[in-house]
Amino acid sequence: MATIYPNVTTTEDYSEYYDAITNNDYQVCSNPNVSAFSQVFLPTLYSIVFIVGFIGNGLVLCVLVKYHQRANVTDVCLFNLALSDLIFLISLPFWGHYAAVNEWTFGDFMCHTVTALYMLGFYGSIFFMILMTLDRYAVIVHAQTSLFSKHRSVRASVAMAFFMWALSFAASLPTIVYSQAKNESDGWKCKEEYPEGTAWKLFSYIELNIFGLIFPLSVMVFCYSRIIPILMAIKSQKRHKAVRLILVLVIVFFLFWTPYNIVIFMKFLHHLGYMTSCQWQQDLNMAMQWVETIAFSHCCLNPIIYAFVGQKFRTLVLKILKQWFPVCFGHCTTIVSEFSERRGSMSSRSSVISSTKIV
Repeated sequence: MATIYPNVTTTEDYSEYYDAITNNDYQVCSNPNVSAFSQVFLPTLYSIVFIVGFIGNGLVLCVLVKYHQRANVTDVCLFNLALSDLIFLISLPFWGHYAAVNEWTFGDFMCHTVTALYMLGFYGSIFFMILMTLDRYAVIVHAQTSLFSKHRSVRASVAMAFFMWALSFAASLPTIVYSQAKNESDGWKCKEEYPEGTAWKLFSYIELNIFGLIFPLSVMVFCYSRIIPILMAIKSQKRHKAVRLILVLVIVFFLFWTPYNIVIFMKFLHHLGYMTSCQWQQDLNMAMQWVETIAFSHCCLNPIIYAFVGQKFRTLVLKILKQWFPVCFGHCTTIVSEFSERRGSMSSRSSVISSTKIV
C-alpha cells in the first residue's frame, strides 16, 4: 500500500511502515483498517474542511478587497493569512480523490504543483499567524516607540508579507523537489523520493515540529504574556473581551496542532529505529489520519478567530451576503445594522487589539 497524499510531514510509502521483522523474518504488516478509513472517511472529512474553509476565507478576502480604502498592517496580514489558507484548501480535493481511489491519476506535473500548493499554504498560514502576533505585540507593548511608529506602514507590511512567502517557499522547497509521480505495482503514487543515505526525511520531521508548533507557540506565549497585563491595566469594558480572544487564539492553536506534532515526532522516532513493531506502525498510521484532519480544520477557524469576531467586520460580511443573496440575508443585515447603530462604532485601537479594523 502507498500513501494517501504527498506531504513531507505525513507522507511516506506505507510499505515502509508495514515491513516489520516478525519472528526473525520479514513480513508485510497488513493494515486494512487504515486503508478502509482512508478510502471512505478522508474524502468526506477533506470535503467538509474544504467547503467550510473556502467559504470563510473567501468572505474574508471579499471584504478586504471590496471595502478597503486605506489598508493597515493588520488588514495586510489578515489578507495573506486568508490567502494562504485558500491555497492550502485548493489541494485538499486532489488528496481526497487520491485517498478514495488509492491511485494518483493527475500526472507528475500536478504532483509537484499540488504538493507546492499544500506546503506553501501550510507554512504560509503558520508564518502569517506569527506575523499577526508580532504586530499586535508591537502595537500594544511598544506603542510609544517612535522607531516602531515610523516603520509600521503598509509598505513595510507588504515587504514583510513578501518575506514570509519567500520563507514559506524555502521551507516547502525540499518537499516540492523530491515529490514525484511514480508507477508502482498497485498503480501510480505521488510521494517523496529522498536520496538514499541522506537525512532529508529526518530533517523534514524536525522542520515540521519546529515551524509547525515549537516556534509559533513560543512566539504566541511570549507575546501574549506581555500583552495581557497591559490590557488588564486599561480601564475599559472591552479589555476582558480582548483578553478572552487572546486566550482563545493560544488555546485553539495548541489543541489543534499539538496532537499532530506529537504523532510526527513519534514517526521521527520510528525512522530512527524505535517503535518498529507491526502494531506500532498500524497505530501511528491510524492516528495520523485523525490528527491530520483535526489540524487541517484549523484553517476553517482562522476567519472566525481573526476576522468575524469584529462587529464591523461582521456587518460588512452580512452586507456582501445581502447583495449576493438578498432574500436570505436581507432581514438579518437590517437587524445587525440597527444593533450596530445603538452600540456605536468601535475605537481604532480596540479594533487593532481585538479584531480586524477595516478603515
